[in-house]
Parts: sequence; C-alpha cells; structure tokens
Amino acid sequence: MKTTQRIPGKEKIKQAISHHDVEIPIDFGSNAVTGIHVSIVEKLRQYYGLEQKPIKVNEPYQMLGEVDEELKQILGIDVDGLYPYKTIFGFTNENWKEWVTPWNQLVLVPGDFVTKTEGDTVYIYPQGDNSVSPSGKMPSGSYFFDSIVRQEPIDESALNAEDNLEEFVPIAQDELEYYRREAQALSQSDRAVMANFGGTGLGDIALVPGPFLKHPKGIRDVTEWYISTLTRQDYLHEIFSKQIDVAIENYGKIYDVVGDIPQVVFLCGTDFGSQNSAFCSPETFE
Repeated sequence: MKTTQRIPGKEKIKQAISHHDVEIPIDFGSNAVTGIHVSIVEKLRQYYGLEQKPIKVNEPYQMLGEVDEELKQILGIDVDGLYPYKTIFGFTNENWKEWVTPWNQLVLVPGDFVTKTEGDTVYIYPQGDNSVSPSGKMPSGSYFFDSIVRQEPIDESALNAEDNLEEFVPIAQDELEYYRREAQALSQSDRAVMANFGGTGLGDIALVPGPFLKHPKGIRDVTEWYISTLTRQDYLHEIFSKQIDVAIENYGKIYDVVGDIPQVVFLCGTDFGSQNSAFCSPETFE
C-alpha cells in the first residue's frame, strides 16, 4: 500500500507563504484569532476519548483554551504558538489555579486571574489588582469578557499622545528572557512557530480601552476612538508614529534573542469592519 509521508509543518508554512502548491497548513490555538474556546477544547477531548482534565485558559479575554500536544497530534496541527508574555488583562500565564466558569466548567486560570461576581456578571481586574476598578466583565449568558471603558473626562486642550502610549514602552529584560526561553523550547519541533510579541496592533479596538492598565489615560472610549479617526487625526497619527518607533526598537531586541525560530509573527488584529459595515470610510482610512 502506498503511503504519503507527512510534510512537517515548518515546511508547509514555508511553501505556503512562498505561494507554492502545497497541502494547506492547519492552525488551531497558536494565537488569539485561531484559538478555540475553552468549552470546545473540553468537548474535543471528550470526542477523541482523551483524559478529562481541567483545560488551561491561556487567553482569558476570549476564554480560549490550551490546545495541548495530544490534540495537536490528533487534529494534525502544523503550528505551535509562542504566546505573549502577558495576557490582555496584564498578568502572566503562571501559578495556575482552578476556577469554575459561569457555564459550570472547571478550568485552570493564572494565579492573577482575580474576579468578583455581582448578580450574574463576572468582573475581572487588571494585573490581578482588586484594589482598582475592574477592567473587564462577563455578562450573564456570555462566554467571554468584554472590556469596561474607564474613560476619564476628555479635555481637548490638554490631550497628550503620551497618555495613549503608556503601554508602548521599551521591552523589559524579563520579557526578552521569556521569549528566548520559549523560542528555544519550540525550536526542536517540526511544526512552524507562530510568535505573538504584541505592540504592533495600530488602533486595535480590543486594546484601546487598556484592559491591562490600572488607570488608563488618554482616549480609551471605543466611540471616542472611532470619532477620533475623523476629528483628531493628528493626535492618532502621533500615537501611531511613536508606537511604530517603539515597536521597531523592541522587535530588534526580540530578534536578537529568538532569531529565525518563528516562521510567522502575529502583527495586528485591528478590526476595520463590523458585521454589516466598515468602522470608518475608505477616505478616512486612507
């Protein structure tokens, strides 16, 4: 019987992005846009007869679950994820603990995943600090968190782009060490590596409210942000320009520690349209 030798994921990705005729690479779970909800990860494990265990929530904003090695092999996944140093709520994925979701699923969440429940709504705190206002909420019947807009009054005469750049800073040594360590751990895999370094999502509306910040400043209201694409264009251009400068410097430092281990880098998840229209006109976008 003739058998077809499996093409390693690294080679599939290399051929695919070079526009060669190759079997389509498969990716589930390497980043925030190919992830699988934690409830579905549990059901997949049930379907394939795998050991039932609490699933790690490695992306708490959307409540995405870890796709582990067992599922990767069964699903024929071609990509490993090099995940961000911190989650969108500003804490690292470590010191795992059990948590029961509103849909009654036992999962594992990071140690700084700190919540409170009022009525049927679950609130989550930035950086695990419950001495400040929560930055996200999971309403009744929802399966993921929404950002809470914590917009301070806007004084047009005192707008300072630096306020919207609080999160875009030179990368710290501990974060560089994390990426070096994680990249080395993935370097021997025959799968492609998808890196998620962050800092390059220009105007990503999930990040604008600053759910990872304790006291976000600047323009953080979603509506005000989109209004700004028309009425405060110079302000946004200044933010984007400085953000790009910081990102270029940071990516140089990151490359020094990870080299060519990642084949693909997730740069931007900015939404340009809703379910029925664009967020801004083509003229404004240009």
